[in-house]
Amino acid sequence: MKLRISRPHIRVAQGESAFAAGNARWTNRDLDPIAKNGRKWGVRSIIAYWISDALNAATWQFASSMIAVGLTYREALGIIALSFFIISLVIAANGTVGAIYHVPFPVIARASWGFWGSYIAIVSRVILAVFWFAIQNVNGGNAVHVMIGAIWPSFLDIPNDIPESQGITTGGMVGFLIFWLIQVPFLYMHPNKLRWLFTIKSILIPIAWVAILIWSFVTVKGGGGVFAKQAPTVSGFKFSWLFLANMTSVLGVYATLSVNQSDFSRYSRVSSRWQLLYVPTLPILFTFFSFIGIAASSAGQAHYNLSSVPWDPTVLISYWPNRACRFFGAASFALASLGVNISANSLSAANDFTALAPRYISIRRGQIPCNFLSFMSAYAIFLGPIAAIMMLDFWVINRRRYDTLALYQPNNPIYRYTFPIPGLSGKSISGINWRAVVSFVVGVAPSLPGLANSVNSHIDVGVGVHPFEFGWLLGFVATSIVYTLLSWLFPVQETRIDRAVLPDEIYDRGTVVEGMEADDLDRKDMVADTREKDTEVEKAV
Repeated sequence: MKLRISRPHIRVAQGESAFAAGNARWTNRDLDPIAKNGRKWGVRSIIAYWISDALNAATWQFASSMIAVGLTYREALGIIALSFFIISLVIAANGTVGAIYHVPFPVIARASWGFWGSYIAIVSRVILAVFWFAIQNVNGGNAVHVMIGAIWPSFLDIPNDIPESQGITTGGMVGFLIFWLIQVPFLYMHPNKLRWLFTIKSILIPIAWVAILIWSFVTVKGGGGVFAKQAPTVSGFKFSWLFLANMTSVLGVYATLSVNQSDFSRYSRVSSRWQLLYVPTLPILFTFFSFIGIAASSAGQAHYNLSSVPWDPTVLISYWPNRACRFFGAASFALASLGVNISANSLSAANDFTALAPRYISIRRGQIPCNFLSFMSAYAIFLGPIAAIMMLDFWVINRRRYDTLALYQPNNPIYRYTFPIPGLSGKSISGINWRAVVSFVVGVAPSLPGLANSVNSHIDVGVGVHPFEFGWLLGFVATSIVYTLLSWLFPVQETRIDRAVLPDEIYDRGTVVEGMEADDLDRKDMVADTREKDTEVEKAV
């Protein structure tokens, strides 16, 4: 008997949509609204997810750059708390859309941007997801390197054949590759089957981190030099810019989830009101876990007589004399990086890749390209305006009313956004909401000189660097104002629907809706029988 091995294919056989028939670019099984039997995330799953997401090396190191530029640890913690309070409001607002309509971010973006215009938001989002995926891969690889060294100490002494200019050693590369291989199987798992991973991480990692916190204050009374009474080293105008710059830095870390929280909230089986849980939870969690990073790093410097503070947790762990402690301590950070990569980075990028190239990328295959790409840039300035447009469009412009079916029908006039081309009689463009594009440009433009300077410090932009230092906040506010004004001055009457059309109304019919005819005729009959569901949306929000 011959063993037959199927040849790999570039194209992906996309699952046929169970919701709305049409071109796979706009409607396929991966982009379908989550049906009732697929909504398995309850309150515990939501809490476990955020605890899991907060526990990673980036959170541990939040305060390091702030203290390094002259801020005190109290000021650093204050900035972290304020930043997460701000971002939690946006995450809750945009997450509510997914909890009500159960559709992913690429589909929701069509409501405010148009079908083709949504690609601006999708591409901007996926680039930063890939960037953070690369960072977490490095953090996870460093943790695996320490784990291997704890088991076989001789591993730490293997010759390094990689040039120093590359920023990694042979041992570090081995750890990186092993971590990459460990996470590959998880990239093929459906999000509903990953709840156990978030639950395990939300139980084990806090225990490990609290143990490290206790060690910090038991080993070094007073917590070390970082907690010593510090005289302010910056004040006045300089302090104000440092405050804004560091707040923007923290906001940028979770700017991605402020845009695409619906990629996770779409699996929720509880009321959308539970999205408000983020507002108190996120500032408390991230501030506390950042405090652990400060305490442990400060104690490590004092206890091991180091010349600098070991802000990298894997560096601190490598000094521990007990090999078992080193192994399990590093394992906690490897698990932390794995959980964040699967939840906040690869899954989000997968949905975006699936929307961009459905013939070649599925939601599982979409998680793989993140392993090969990275983009080192302060890219969050693009996400503030995107989050603002989506939030204002849902809550203010359209008053929480979307037509779920129309979001999958590019020829449906509701979200077609057709407008005439100036100077060309009878010519028009469809699929792009020009109000969103103009607002996006207005929000991003002030920060572009500073972005150029951050990429190449030889480019002197003078005071033009300042808008970039609070680019996310500036872009969010400016875009909110411009988009609201343009939408009121030049309203799109087609999007002002009388009632929300929820996905359950379509699923309950038991048939896949075909094209425009079904939308125009069948939905009229359906509306007459389901008007009472209006109250469900109002109660939900």
